[in-house]
Amino acid sequence: MKLHWQSRLVLLLVLPAAGADLVLEAGFWAARDLRIALWSFGICAFFAAVVLLMKAGTPTAAAAGFAIASSLIFSTVVLPFSPFHTAFTPACLVFALAALATRFGQRQKEVTGLAEAHSGRNAAQVCANLGAAMLFAEPLVRLKMANLPLNSLAVANNTMLLAPAIAALSEAAADTVSSEIGQSLSLSLAGRRGTHTRLLTTMRRVTPGTDGGISLFGTLAGITAAALIALAGTWALGGGLHFFYLSAAGGVFGLFFDSLLGATLEQKGWLNNDMVNFLSTMAAALFVLLLLVVMLPRWIN
Repeated sequence: MKLHWQSRLVLLLVLPAAGADLVLEAGFWAARDLRIALWSFGICAFFAAVVLLMKAGTPTAAAAGFAIASSLIFSTVVLPFSPFHTAFTPACLVFALAALATRFGQRQKEVTGLAEAHSGRNAAQVCANLGAAMLFAEPLVRLKMANLPLNSLAVANNTMLLAPAIAALSEAAADTVSSEIGQSLSLSLAGRRGTHTRLLTTMRRVTPGTDGGISLFGTLAGITAAALIALAGTWALGGGLHFFYLSAAGGVFGLFFDSLLGATLEQKGWLNNDMVNFLSTMAAALFVLLLLVVMLPRWIN
């Protein structure tokens, strides 16, 4: 509880930006094309209702998800409009993968005390996982990125500037899926060779659920989840192969960065899980931005 202030800090970093973007973008699209505003609010309200009905999140988590999902739609609208050809599609898939992974081996995790609370995720957890993607999808942030010394491909194709946002979503899915699947399989296969959880920094065997612990099956599941989100984002936003590679690479980088933070700063009690998740999604996005600025020009040329 002594680090609860970090969860509040994540809320403070994400929710005001989501709220401001919601008001400004909703006003803009309501004046330009009311159908876009109504569709966006309607589909996000439906999404929030599903979260509540599934008990996958608290009411405040559903409200935070509504604001962030709406912001993602408004920030990535292209004409002719389709809500599924926005960042809402990969964000929705993140929720679906997380819900499925959380329920995988639920009974075993409940017995060992590793299961998620029955009330589902709270608002801080939602912001920690989806906030970085929303921030990097903001038009003003993308405008700032366009002023960086990017390669010609990124400048010519505005969609490429959304790769950091999709990488953040890829990391969010990869982290949840790898953790839930890894814990379940490690518990069910405990005692068998090659199935033990190991600490990333030392590779010594640790109990499933230990901060910074990784497993072969969990890691493979996380990489698969990152690739699925990157693929969904590429399809939804009309990106190409480079967009997919960057988004997936960012997600995988963030996955291992999350484990590194867990094995070091979180274990020492300096960071709580919400801050670790938020920093890891930010790291995934910044890693892709670094590739766009430094590495990709050499790759393209």
